[in-house]
Amino acid sequence: MSLQTALHYHQNGQFAEAKAAYRRVLQTDPNNAPALHLLGLLAYQLDDYAAAIRDISKAISLHPYEADYYSNLGLAQRAHGELQQAAESYRKGLALTPHDADMHNNLGAVLHALDDFKQAITAYNQALRLSPDDVDIKHNLGHALRGLGWLALENGQLHEALSHYQAALQLVPDDAIAHYNLGNILRGLGRFNEAEVSYRTALRFNADDADTHNNLGNVLREIGRLDEAIACYRQALVINPKLHHAKAHLLHQLQYICDWRELSALTEDVHNLIQNVPTAQIPPFVMLALPSINSAEQKQCAENWAHIQFDKLQVPNFSFEREPKAKIKLGYLSADFHEHATAYLMSEVFELHDRNRFETIAYSYGPDDRSAMRQRLSKAFDHFEDVRSASNIEIASRIHQDGVDILLDLKGYTAHNRAQILAFKPAPIQVNYLGYPGTMGTTCVDYLIGDPIVTPPGHAHVYTEQLVLLPNSYQPNDRKRPLTNKPGRAECGLPETGFVFCGFNQTFKILPEIFTVWMRLLREVPDSVLWLLQANRWAENNLKREAEAQGVAASRLIFAPRLSLEQHLARQQQADLLLDTLPYNAHTTTSDALWASVPVVTCMGETFAGRVAASLLNAVGLPELITHNLQDYAALALKLARQPDELARLKKVLMENRNTSPLFDAVRFTRDLEEVYEKMWQHWLDTA
Repeated sequence: MSLQTALHYHQNGQFAEAKAAYRRVLQTDPNNAPALHLLGLLAYQLDDYAAAIRDISKAISLHPYEADYYSNLGLAQRAHGELQQAAESYRKGLALTPHDADMHNNLGAVLHALDDFKQAITAYNQALRLSPDDVDIKHNLGHALRGLGWLALENGQLHEALSHYQAALQLVPDDAIAHYNLGNILRGLGRFNEAEVSYRTALRFNADDADTHNNLGNVLREIGRLDEAIACYRQALVINPKLHHAKAHLLHQLQYICDWRELSALTEDVHNLIQNVPTAQIPPFVMLALPSINSAEQKQCAENWAHIQFDKLQVPNFSFEREPKAKIKLGYLSADFHEHATAYLMSEVFELHDRNRFETIAYSYGPDDRSAMRQRLSKAFDHFEDVRSASNIEIASRIHQDGVDILLDLKGYTAHNRAQILAFKPAPIQVNYLGYPGTMGTTCVDYLIGDPIVTPPGHAHVYTEQLVLLPNSYQPNDRKRPLTNKPGRAECGLPETGFVFCGFNQTFKILPEIFTVWMRLLREVPDSVLWLLQANRWAENNLKREAEAQGVAASRLIFAPRLSLEQHLARQQQADLLLDTLPYNAHTTTSDALWASVPVVTCMGETFAGRVAASLLNAVGLPELITHNLQDYAALALKLARQPDELARLKKVLMENRNTSPLFDAVRFTRDLEEVYEKMWQHWLDTA
């Protein structure tokens, strides 16, 4: 039997006859390398990869200079899952025929499967140079670039990822996954309008991708098109009812527009997910304003989130020296070093730090709004580092290289956070402070700074951090906040007469139960109005409709447009009484009101977020304005509305206490905070 006859059978698809013919050739000539190679190739075609590897390898041992042998061995090894061996075979083949475009392409495919995207791209580029019109090679190169972009995206290297995805889409413009990931990058860079275009393009190629609908909802939310965002979340859930984070986003945005029709059902769903589906990606911030929420559930949600976000990270082994220092180095980490509530509260503390005992560094990963506040903050630190363009691991490495002793995270799980930096543990002591009123649910954060009211010792079990309590309130306040003469009522859009209740919280904090109390107050106090902060047109319409349903004219709800802090504090002096929300209190909003000498009635809740106003009222010397149930809350608010003398007394107390109470004593507060820092540092030194 001749080799030509065996090859004839092979080429005509007569595989059984071909196999028999090859074996008869080898019986006569056991070292016939071409017959061994062809028999191995036949085994590959018949999916017998082990036999293919065996026979082609023997052929190579007899004739080691045949490039096709290495190429086909690589095919068999790749099919058998031996990727490293396949790559080596292709490299040996290319050493013999360096201009073989197919072999470069196959090498790229193996390297791509090994997630060695950079080497794969090199191989694909070489293949494309040799065969510039090959569509398959272009697609492969595009997908490898997408993979490299994904790797950069996972590492937080957004600008690098962006360039890779843009290059990929030049080659494969119909790649829905690439458009989706490009949208993710653009969103991460704050380029929301461009991200919207990318997500919509991805949906044009794959309309049934729930994640894309969800993320499109996220950017529409950022742009302020909340109705469209809600529609996207709904569509994501139609496609995939188990896309749990879409349900959480839907719930939260419905709260922002004060659409409460599905509140009970969605809240129950989210409660159940927290308890029973630990892999559900429920953002912890969503849990702060849910009805009937408790601290134990918030902790469970934070722990679930931390496991999902942090457990798969490759954490560098940063080391630290336990040695006393002349100065403790403090690193403040935030996206809010600009016109933001956190900056309004903390700015004077940064300025008052004792430079003989502390060195301060700001790590700012948020925008530079070029405001007066940004300029003030940039001068308040020993060093102000704008790290927006750096990846999370790069920022962590920078923090470690700078020798930060105590890293203060001022964001927690609030919007635009980069909590992943903390998971890399770049500082020996890491602290959750001010920005997020709850636990972060992870052991990489050592302390949470609170006070005896927001985080009483009896609540320690609902925090993964060790509690550190400041003696008065945990919240700092800036005495330099401007307080100019108040404008006239008409200028504020208020009637010339009548009692003014105000509630300047964000709309997601307004829940049906508290709003019902407010409407009852309006009914019982003739000519009174409720002054709210203008948030979005949907919330305004929904609240007006709900007021009408409860027998209150919609005209008695007055919505204040957003103004600068100076203008807002000036007009707030026209309010008679601020009504707090529950379960998520007014925080900075409370201290703003107290600074403007507006009394605040609060109902203290069970969670950190629901105890803040009580902490502030206690620190300003008005604990009598703290209630513990909504019945007493309503009764106290009604009493004050009907007793102008008592209300005047409270306003006088606030005016007098503005310069003397612990709440507004920034020097005293800063010294208390520094004492806490020194105790943390000493404890770390002592536990070597």
